Amino acid sequence: MNRTASATVRAAGLPLQDGDALAAIDLGSNSFHMVVASTVLGQLRIIDRLRETVRLAEGLDAKGGLHPKARERALDCLSRFGERIRDLPSQRVRAIATNTVRALSQPQSFLKVAESALGHGIEVVSGREEARLIYLGVAHAQPPKPEQRRLVIDIGGGSTECIIGSGFDTIERESLQIGCVASTRRFFANGKLSKRRWKEALTEIEAEFQQFAGLYRTLGWQEALGSSGTIKSIGEICAAMKLTKGAITAEALPQVRERLLAVDRIDQIQLPGLSEDRRPIIAGGVLVLEAAFETLGLKRMVVSKAAMREGVLYDMLGRGGVDDSREASIEALTRRYGIDRLQAHRVEATALRLFDQVAARWGLGPDDRLMLSWAARLHEIGLAIAHSQYHVHGAYLLEHSDIAGFSRQEQQFLAAVVRTHRRNIPKSAFEALPDRLLANARRTAALLRLAVLLHRSHEAESIPTLKAEVADFSLLITLSGPWLDARPLMMSDLEHEPESMAGLGIELQILG
Repeated sequence: MNRTASATVRAAGLPLQDGDALAAIDLGSNSFHMVVASTVLGQLRIIDRLRETVRLAEGLDAKGGLHPKARERALDCLSRFGERIRDLPSQRVRAIATNTVRALSQPQSFLKVAESALGHGIEVVSGREEARLIYLGVAHAQPPKPEQRRLVIDIGGGSTECIIGSGFDTIERESLQIGCVASTRRFFANGKLSKRRWKEALTEIEAEFQQFAGLYRTLGWQEALGSSGTIKSIGEICAAMKLTKGAITAEALPQVRERLLAVDRIDQIQLPGLSEDRRPIIAGGVLVLEAAFETLGLKRMVVSKAAMREGVLYDMLGRGGVDDSREASIEALTRRYGIDRLQAHRVEATALRLFDQVAARWGLGPDDRLMLSWAARLHEIGLAIAHSQYHVHGAYLLEHSDIAGFSRQEQQFLAAVVRTHRRNIPKSAFEALPDRLLANARRTAALLRLAVLLHRSHEAESIPTLKAEVADFSLLITLSGPWLDARPLMMSDLEHEPESMAGLGIELQILG
């Protein structure tokens, strides 16, 4: 598809007007944040910020369960956030869940009540997608110099993201399962501090960084920045101790550590500039940052004014224009797997032709149109592995790849639609999706199935008559009789399709 056509598809997703309000919610492992901004001449103007210490990671047990008190804190916070954005349409709000929700054994049981409390859907993102959003926020808050490479580190409650980027694009992204809350719990579970325990913990965490330290140091960077609360807090401590003016240096960090270890217990920590709510988790944060400085050879780190939540806002701004990062990812997948672009375009055009006729009656929105467009372009991706069961191979690739710009639920949506675009429809195909997406995913899959079937011969000739009418659970397709008569293979496929379509819960009827 050419750039103009692609822009048309994107614009259908979230057309922004000057003055529109956007909200980004970050369900972090330590704190929940919300930023509300308005669009002014294509830029963002922050109009409100909310932050609450929730300590979700404290409630996570070894089996992926969530303690009722942590769950209650989270839901109460989301209810308050929801009150502030009650009047915003769903397309203007993005709520992002990170490490702790990723680690839950049954995330849907938490997400269902969390979405109800907030009044909006909640997306779960991978660690690398979290890293991309962090970098995007930092890069916009502190614009980079041309050709300059930057290292950005974000120490969250449950994970730490490390990114090398240039301009507004990432080059390398890593996410480690270590954070200020998780590391404090793991290494100082009884609240006791000692130099011996610190040294042992430092060795373990440095081993995590060593997995990619060589590659990062080879690539190099001209500036290092740290984002989010933990690094901001350590920068404030450095300034209060008169070690720096707010940056973090290789000389200052050991002095912070020694001052921290001057007491025997976490609840006795007295560091200048340390807020009360950071005291219980600062040990894990300093520990992770010291490991990063050691393994990456850092000399100085500037504290950024932005974090993932700002990155989410700028990502939303891009989705509302011509810079949707997901579009670039779809194009990259098309090139990487050698997808037949002409066939993909034929299928996409027919699928969207059907969509536009049924969307209003079926309650399908702009986001569903985007998903159908992308699924059509990628429906043959599995052919790169094998023709046999290529729809299964394609679904696996889409669900398990790191695809920049996509949340876990969006990838699962694409995977389910591609998995069911041909052959039998297993009951398990949609089980990973939250209930709020199920009906639309099934209806989107039905439209892709028909588009693929109508273009099975790969012929360039357009379909002369294609009319679609729907009710709640039925779909009536009208085709040209003479056109069908000239295609006996297609007629045979269409005769059997109603039986297959029943697996989507849809009654199909074909007239021609």
